[in-house]
Amino acid sequence: MKILFAFFALFIISCSSNPKATLTGDLAVGIEKAGTLEQETSVSYSITVDDNTYIAGWVDQISVDVVVSLLDKDDEEIDSFDNPAKGHEPFTFSIEDAGTYRLKVTPFEEESGDYTMIINVVEPIATDRNERADQLLSMYSQDVPGAVIGVIENGKMVYSQAYGKANLTHDLDFKLNTPTNIGSVSKQFTAYAILLLEQRGSLSTDDDVRDHIPELPDFGEVITLNNLLNHTNGYREVYNLMPMKGWHGEDNLLRSEVINTIKNQKELQAPPNTEFNYNNSAFIMLAEIVERKTDTLFPLWMKHNVFNPLGMTNSYVRQDPSQIIPKASQGYSTGENGFIESGDLSAAYGAGGIYTTPEDLAKWLSNFNEPVVGSKALIQKMVTPRVLKNGDTLDYGFGIGIGEYRGLKRYSHGGADIAHRAMLTYFPEINSGVITLSNNASFSTGVANDLVNLYFEDQLEKDDEEEREDDSEKEDGTFIVSEEILTTYVGKFKLESLGMIMEYSLEEGSLMSKVSGQSDLNLTAITDSTFTYNGIEATALFKKDATGIVNRVIHTQGGQDYELERLPSYEANLDELTEYSGKYFSEELETFYTIKLKDSTLIAVLRNFEDIELSTAEKDNFSADVFFIQEMVFKRNGQGTINGFEISNGRTKGVSFEKQ
Repeated sequence: MKILFAFFALFIISCSSNPKATLTGDLAVGIEKAGTLEQETSVSYSITVDDNTYIAGWVDQISVDVVVSLLDKDDEEIDSFDNPAKGHEPFTFSIEDAGTYRLKVTPFEEESGDYTMIINVVEPIATDRNERADQLLSMYSQDVPGAVIGVIENGKMVYSQAYGKANLTHDLDFKLNTPTNIGSVSKQFTAYAILLLEQRGSLSTDDDVRDHIPELPDFGEVITLNNLLNHTNGYREVYNLMPMKGWHGEDNLLRSEVINTIKNQKELQAPPNTEFNYNNSAFIMLAEIVERKTDTLFPLWMKHNVFNPLGMTNSYVRQDPSQIIPKASQGYSTGENGFIESGDLSAAYGAGGIYTTPEDLAKWLSNFNEPVVGSKALIQKMVTPRVLKNGDTLDYGFGIGIGEYRGLKRYSHGGADIAHRAMLTYFPEINSGVITLSNNASFSTGVANDLVNLYFEDQLEKDDEEEREDDSEKEDGTFIVSEEILTTYVGKFKLESLGMIMEYSLEEGSLMSKVSGQSDLNLTAITDSTFTYNGIEATALFKKDATGIVNRVIHTQGGQDYELERLPSYEANLDELTEYSGKYFSEELETFYTIKLKDSTLIAVLRNFEDIELSTAEKDNFSADVFFIQEMVFKRNGQGTINGFEISNGRTKGVSFEKQ
């Protein structure tokens, strides 16, 4: 399921054109163009532009989900946009060289339907960095759910700006002081609360979790607060587990249910400190520990011990989605007829739930440099990368990512509630950073890197593309890989440890990747066997066996290497599919699934969900079209009869169901 985003079908943005930049060809500025897509086809528009031209527009996805791509004269993809599944798909392209380009509209997966397209901005790429920042955010500057940014240089806010609407119902503009949900960026605040309590002698991060939450089960291994803080605990992840029960993101969820999910867990997903597996349950329990140790609700404790001392006067921990946050932004995703209001995740505080502003976050980052709350030793402990039992060093400290970006040490974390999006990036060596916050489910947190490159270019090393000098490079710095080689990478690859299947496909000469229930991602070559994923900070390295066959992929993300093994091509026949039919029950989830054939397709029936389509990966192994079932592995008894299955989705693994 893709992140959803929509817009009014009849709304046309007011046109903006700069006489110093021109566009000719199949599209004209401000003129809407209608089109129809058939399955596995695309529609292209030829456009001719001047050098250093910026264009922006929308595709209104009336009845088809589309991908918008820009291709150069050699038919090589420059960039593409594919976030929302409905409504308006925004796109922006910055074109350096004058010439003729192809704007291509392709259906997502095997879809067909109608759309309209409009280009509403054509202007020179801005040379002033503040004006360029506004261009990068221009798609959120109209009457749509918007965004707010802040750029900190040498400890001072050098630019901040708000765009679009904080509330569509009441036509309220986004403002610099509009509190906005920062999602998982909140985790570093929770980690800081635990470290403050440790500094005050109330607890130790080496404590057994059961010393503080004794009702948790004894799995035979000591799980410490350290393991909660750095996602190496082996517990179930609640927001990837609960959908398996038929729960949706805006459904009510009691905080006590988070502990109950752990109490129902039969065994750890991995021994402590052996595997990084991002876990919201852990940070919800950390907030619970703060409450039990201080006899104070976590939102109130944070206000008195962190926010107020730092002067963060527009910052709040939202106790539940019904709490009113003064003048806060409303989150928006999509419905059939346009934007819809989206609530926040229930039970989220500790893992998320903080509403704040760029000005307040600037004060938080200032505390990293010159602590007002805590100490330099506390901060150093928080930002020290953790080490696994096998000696691997993570790109993660306590509630915050630790790494390097173009030669500078970087602390960073992204955040995403149901509709809000956030990114906080800080470079301690230059006491500078970037903040991006949005109430638009389609907002790209990659804008943060664009702003980093824009404002701190002089302090950054050249990136890999700038340094490469290879005969097979194109003029724009990307690496050319023949379609013959790309074809050898096509197939399904399985990450056994996380129960995840990644499928690589070749579409019109471009390599694509897909994980069940998530959007396709384009890959860009940096060598003939190594690729970056467009939209996430990760790489894929394709490896050959002794016979020259590509048999595995090394997927690197978050400082960890994940090895995926190629799956042999397999397709079950109808008789084989019928064998899986039946009713299955999970004691852990107290939930039934019905598996049955429908129009020659195997489906899973789960309450509160439409039919879930299953597709074969290998014998007895299926993936689904929902994010929480990336792998469904059927089990057989000694006689070869199917007697159950297990569901995994990366963060939550091996949830068992028995056939009734």
